[in-house]
This record gives sequence, C-alpha cells and structure tokens, in this order.
Amino acid sequence: MLDDYAFEARRKNMEMDGGFSRAVWAQFAELGWLALAIPEANGGLGGSTGDAAVLLESLGRGLVVEPYHSTVVLGAGAVAAAGSIAQKNEILPEVAAGKRLLALAHVEPRARFTLNHVETSAIKDGGGYILNGEKAIVHNAETADTLIVSARVSGATTDHDGVTLFLVDPAAKGVTLRSYPTIDGLRASEVTLEAVQVGGEAILGTLGGAMPVIEAVVDRACVLLCAEAAGAMDAAVILTVEYMKTREQFGRPIGTFQVLQHRAVEMLGAKDFSRALTYRAASVVDVAGPRERSRAVSAAKVEMGRSGKKIGQEGVQLHGGMGMTDDMAIGHYFKRLTMIDMLFGNTDHHLRRFARLG
Repeated sequence: MLDDYAFEARRKNMEMDGGFSRAVWAQFAELGWLALAIPEANGGLGGSTGDAAVLLESLGRGLVVEPYHSTVVLGAGAVAAAGSIAQKNEILPEVAAGKRLLALAHVEPRARFTLNHVETSAIKDGGGYILNGEKAIVHNAETADTLIVSARVSGATTDHDGVTLFLVDPAAKGVTLRSYPTIDGLRASEVTLEAVQVGGEAILGTLGGAMPVIEAVVDRACVLLCAEAAGAMDAAVILTVEYMKTREQFGRPIGTFQVLQHRAVEMLGAKDFSRALTYRAASVVDVAGPRERSRAVSAAKVEMGRSGKKIGQEGVQLHGGMGMTDDMAIGHYFKRLTMIDMLFGNTDHHLRRFARLG
C-alpha cells in the first residue's frame, strides 16, 4: 500500500480536511494496521511494541501524515493501559476499525519536557468534575472524536501523584481548539478547557494515579517515534545517494568523489546504529521495569536525535541548493526528523535522563 504513498500523494493528503486522507485511514484499518497493537480481547491483534516498530519504520519511509501516533500509539495505548473493561470494549474496537480517532492532551505550555508538570485542574462537582487549563501541541485534536485529557485532582503542579486522565468530547461546552500545521506537515492544536463538565464515567484509570500510565505510554511512543525516524533516515540516505549518482559537477557525477562517498557512508552508519538501539528498546519496553525501560528508551532517543540531525543536514547539503526547496523530499524528511527529536524530550533532555537513571 505504501508503494502508492508517493511524495506528491502525501502533499495532497496534507491539504485535505484535517491534514490527512480518510480513504488512506480506512485502508490502514482494512490492512489490520490500526488493530496491530490493540489487545486481542478488544478486537485487536495483540502485537508487541517490536511488531509495531516494524510498521512505524515503514510509515516513516513514506512520511505518512495520517494520525497513527495520536490515535493508536498514544490514545489507544492509554485506554488499553488504564481503561475499565467497559471503556476498552467501547473504544478500542472502534479504533481498530478506523471509526474513532483519539488525541492525548497532556503536554502543557510551561511544562517543557517534564511529564508530571500538570497545571490543568479537575475540581470535584457532584458526581463529576470541572476541568480548567491549557494543553499544548495536541496532535490531530481537531479531527479527534475523543480527547484524553490529564488534569490534577490534588497536589502541587509538579507532584507525581494527583494526576487523572479524563475522556473528553472535543465538542463539549468550554473546549476551544486553536489548530495549525506543524513544520513537518502534520496538524496540532492548542486546547483550552474552561469549566468543562465531565461525569464520573469519564475517568480513565485510577483517580490521582495516572502518572505511571502516562510515563509508560510516552516511553512506548518514544520508541515508536524512533522507529519512524529510522524509516525516514533510511529513505533520506537512499534519496541522497541516488541524487549523488545523477548530479554532475566538473563533468562527472558527484558520487564519484571519494570525500562525498565517505559522507554518505557516515550517514548510513548513523542510521544503522540508531535503528539498532531502537529495536533494543522495543524489545525491552513491554517487559522491563520502569527504570530499565526508561533508560533503554532514552538511549534510543538520544541516538535518534544525533543521527537524525546528521543525516538531515548532510542530505540537504549534498543535494545542494535544491535541497532547501519545498519541492524536494529531502527537506521534508529533515523537518520530520527534527520534530521527532523534539517530541517528548530532545537529545539533551534524554541524555540527562539516561545519566540520572544510570
């Protein structure tokens, strides 16, 4: 199917309502890709993180803009980890069938990369809660059927305890979205919650105990982002080598110059090393304890950031002036790799976390 997902087709999908193709999303469902990582008990295939990583690597090669991460990895991941039996049975089969889109609204404007920085409040109101706060960079919120919102029911802003996940209808009174395109061609929103009322049935998981779930879901998301990056890096290396074979300078292809061959080999080596660490983390994330899991994830994220930057910069430079134009795919791969580096903690953040967990 991804053979049909050419660069120009991707650009057309980006211009569609919501920033992606509903027809392509339906194909994802038909092929079983949306069900891959969902438990068998809830209409899925019960695949592991390693299984999902193989798929995400392919999606990265195609620079796919459809909301796989927001709906399947983050959204369905949170529901599978924390939801009640009734919530899982209602939501996950619909996700697997391509009939429900989700978005995790957790990151806040002043949080930087601190996951437990949650200012959004949830105040008890009879049998339900009233939510107030702001969420930043919520990918695909404008097309989501359900938002999964983190809010604090107790404690100080950065306390680990006291955070709860809530299922929120994006069309509910008091929910405001300011949506925009991101530099990598995807869509995101700033979400404002003003006196949003939710019932007790909207609670996802344990009241005040959401942080371990959020940390596990985000760690897994980081691994799968790294897998996507591995695919994007592979495609960027291939594009660059092909260009070097055809672009002539001084009467011969630039790929015949040994110094440029060395740079291409360094790009390939960086991609392979990052990919190896990604699949090591994928093999750990489902079975290890929190410390070992997070350490493996941070190692993969650090190397992905370093390798992605190197491959993106070298690819653009070896393409020359053409590499800077919007018409050349290499620049789009660089933008996506740059965004992946920033999501849920950049290279410096994960290097510090790796050292702290050592």
